[in-house]
Amino acid sequence: MKFYERAALALTSALLCASCLTAAGDRREAGEGALQGRKVLYVYGGWEGHEPEKCRDLFVPWLRAEGAEVTVSDRLDCYEDAALMADVDLIIQHFTQGEISGAQERGLREAVRRGAGLAGWHGGTGDSFRNNVDFQYMIGGQWVAHPGGVITYTVRITDADDPVTKGLSDFGMKSEQYYMHIDPNTKVLATTTFSGEHDFWIEGAVIPVVWKKQYGKGRVFYSSLGHVASDFDVPEALEIMKRGIRWAAESVEKGAESWLVPAYE
Repeated sequence: MKFYERAALALTSALLCASCLTAAGDRREAGEGALQGRKVLYVYGGWEGHEPEKCRDLFVPWLRAEGAEVTVSDRLDCYEDAALMADVDLIIQHFTQGEISGAQERGLREAVRRGAGLAGWHGGTGDSFRNNVDFQYMIGGQWVAHPGGVITYTVRITDADDPVTKGLSDFGMKSEQYYMHIDPNTKVLATTTFSGEHDFWIEGAVIPVVWKKQYGKGRVFYSSLGHVASDFDVPEALEIMKRGIRWAAESVEKGAESWLVPAYE
């Protein structure tokens, strides 16, 4: 082989290697591999309109395909199982409305305080247990309205550097646009702006859609997307949820993130 041919081959190999390393880096930034070997508790139920069974059948197989060891429960008394809650790395809750006992709530909150991650979406965590303000304090927000019901709206990515939203662009949804009461001490990754078409007095209101927060030593992730399972047919909505779950799953291992100025946009 001539010298210039060897040089060309070496250059091609180097470029391919660099490309592979970049791709691997992108995958690590998106949290791929974060669920391998993690012990996950998936809790679902409550109001049937949010399709808890269909969402279970969407996310649980994916979690297991990612290498997680998943315990599935349609009852809240799993939160009272001290051995389970002491061992779990991540809790995913999709349980709309309903009531939670004091012992169940304490079991859940103590698990997150000691470092377990918590992730959820839409009413399954943003409208759970309306009488429990300590739960709402942990989540970082509470649903209060969706003017117009199922409508078309835009989700704006406001933090393009965070691994959960990196590489994603603004996108449209046809679903419930959640108006929420919000804890300002969150890292907001995406927002939506209300038009005022349905309630004129909120025209221009900017409300967070996706956020991260801390509760004790635990990472908490929330997205208001996902009124029904088919909402996750929107690629960005599904990708955000998967990345957020992966981020929360590393709570015990990697601990808290820090951000200086919580901001909606």
